[in-house]
Amino acid sequence: MTSATSLFSPVEADLRLLTENLKQLVGARHPILYAAAEHLFGAGGKRLRPAIVLLLSRATMDNREITPKHRRLAEITEMIHTASLVHDDVIDEAGLRRGVPTVHSSFGNRIAVLAGDFLFAQSSWYLANLDNLPVVKLLSEVIMDLAEGEIQQGLNRFDASLSIDAYLEKSYYKTASLIANSSKAAGLLSGVSAEMANHLYSYGRHIGLAFQIVDDILDFTASSDALGKPAGSDLKSGNLTAPALYALEEKPFLEGLIEREFAQEGDLEQALLLIADSKGIERSRELAAHHAQCAVQHLADVPTSESRKALVELADYVLSRLY
Repeated sequence: MTSATSLFSPVEADLRLLTENLKQLVGARHPILYAAAEHLFGAGGKRLRPAIVLLLSRATMDNREITPKHRRLAEITEMIHTASLVHDDVIDEAGLRRGVPTVHSSFGNRIAVLAGDFLFAQSSWYLANLDNLPVVKLLSEVIMDLAEGEIQQGLNRFDASLSIDAYLEKSYYKTASLIANSSKAAGLLSGVSAEMANHLYSYGRHIGLAFQIVDDILDFTASSDALGKPAGSDLKSGNLTAPALYALEEKPFLEGLIEREFAQEGDLEQALLLIADSKGIERSRELAAHHAQCAVQHLADVPTSESRKALVELADYVLSRLY
């Protein structure tokens, strides 16, 4: 299996610079924020989102060097993503993220909420300083979408009538919007045509959905050690994802367990067995593969380069996390 590190080799140096810059940008103002930044940006994340921004920037610049604005866009993208994770972990009361204690478990809820707020505010400041109104609009929409996705997830807890379309819409808001809009923004900074910018948006949207569906499958199939959080934690908290929604079509008894919020002893274990015994995982894999294939089709007109090759291979990498 290709690792994320080798996949991102065309932008490896860019990503190293990004990590150091982020620690400085976020941490320069206050020691506790520096400690949080060190904690967040040193936690061994895949840097998937800024890597996509940097790869698309290089792929659309026709062998010219990428600009400081491209680099800043990648940093803003990772800041927005990290801010949303800090807040998500507070809402979910998660003790671990990527196997590392979360910000709120290390520094307390107040600092975690403020650190997330600070990252959103700082990303907005750097975004405004790009002096590019279309890009500002794209990334501002992402911050609204993240909140919308979190609200939808909260309102739909333990709702066994949730449709796959509603699940995909929430997944777009929570994950794919940032990748889609920052992908399009990278193209706009390179001066691509409106048609190409829309293809880049669609690439990011489909890759983002594939990535989220795979994450949701892994919540059922991976070990707690691999996930860095307890397996089945989405289902336990009432967040119904593709494997559970597909299983509900086959296993009517599952609906009762969900609607009583796994209140009786053994309910959750029984629900997990019903999902494992259904076609839920298999159908979710097919859904993820569909979105990964759609993503690649939108790269058809991007000039051939090492960066484009990495973007195509990323679709396979997203799916390979399942095996």
